[in-house]
Amino acid sequence: MVTLVEVARHAGVSASTVSYVLSGKRPISDLTRRRVRDSIEQLGYQPHAGARALASSRSRIIALMVPLRTDMYVPVMLEIAVAVATAARAHGYDVLLLTGEEGPSALRRVTGSGLAEAVILMDVQLDDDRLPVLRAAAPPAVLVGLPADPAGLDCVDLDFTAAGALCVEHLAGLGHREIAVIGEAPGVYARHTGFAERTLRGLRDRASELGVGLLHRPCDGGHDAVAGILARVFDERPGVTAFVVQNETAVESLLALLRRTGRAVPEDVSVVAVCPEPIAAQASVALTSVAIPAQELGRRAVERLVAGLSTDTADYEPRAHDEVVGVELLTPVLTVRDSSGPPPARAVRN
Repeated sequence: MVTLVEVARHAGVSASTVSYVLSGKRPISDLTRRRVRDSIEQLGYQPHAGARALASSRSRIIALMVPLRTDMYVPVMLEIAVAVATAARAHGYDVLLLTGEEGPSALRRVTGSGLAEAVILMDVQLDDDRLPVLRAAAPPAVLVGLPADPAGLDCVDLDFTAAGALCVEHLAGLGHREIAVIGEAPGVYARHTGFAERTLRGLRDRASELGVGLLHRPCDGGHDAVAGILARVFDERPGVTAFVVQNETAVESLLALLRRTGRAVPEDVSVVAVCPEPIAAQASVALTSVAIPAQELGRRAVERLVAGLSTDTADYEPRAHDEVVGVELLTPVLTVRDSSGPPPARAVRN
């Protein structure tokens, strides 16, 4: 392994000069800096992470908290996580992935030890118990999600409220007057997970404004669970002619069960989904959908975080707790495919 002393010898400078080039703590002439950088590249020198952190008070590590819960669609979470890791590496940061459900204790451990110099939080709940710890420790941080009170926090997410409203507007514009929502697993709503609650708010508010009937049913997502929910929906609301699905694991089961019960999509029943683009495009019936921009969310979270980090984290200025800052909600886009159309004529007559 190449040492700093060997780099200094190769570049014809002192070891302290190499250290200053790496840390940026003292001005070095452009000519000397280029000579040192050339030697680093030619020799393949990699600064020792621990030593570099001690010298600069920076670890160049971002902690990413992404609890992998059994009632969440893990591939979307992992796609965001991969995008975070890729973007972080492009900015010279590594990512420490925390996948457990320790919540506040894990956040205290990471912020208190100095192991990571910044934090990205995912799976944000409306009243997330990690937020008091985050506000008290005040590390540089970004949330992929939106809590009920974003004061003093930097957040990026899809505008799920607008996404729910967009689904209702599309179906109402086609003439549907009774819509059923196949939602996330019950535990997701029990935790008041932000994206699910906000989507439901958008669905309900827009349906009320447009005079459209709306029935919401959480669903565990397995075939049997979807079958039970579907039977209940048609029993309670026989006039339902459209479904909005926010549950990736329920999509194919719903389409199969509608076929089995003799309901053609979209001739008899329309289906709109809030889900990743590949799931919608590759479904057995190509789904009209609002896409979840997982990669863009991960990339933007890192860019917002890096933009807030100064040359030295000691200079980082935490926001006041009553200051609403940095809430970036991406505009949802609805793509029309084969699964949505006007309701059947008999439904319109009724």
